[in-house]
Amino acid sequence: MTVAERQDLISRVDAALDEVRPHLAIDGGNIEVLNVSDEQIVQIKWLGACNGCSMTAMTMKAGVEQTLKSRLPQINGVVAVN
Repeated sequence: MTVAERQDLISRVDAALDEVRPHLAIDGGNIEVLNVSDEQIVQIKWLGACNGCSMTAMTMKAGVEQTLKSRLPQINGVVAVN
């Protein structure tokens, strides 16, 4: 993947996450896209109240990953770096 392709994919991932962000903001949280690997794994960072929350694993699978995979089928998974 070229640098331009990676940046484009990160931008599309970030835009797709705008669907999830309002739900996170209700509880004082947010999410940041850090990178997309060559294997199409999205690396995110939990922000605000989401950082350290016990519900992030469920939110990751049921909200974040599901949303991204439905909008961007080439995404193979999502991992949090914090």
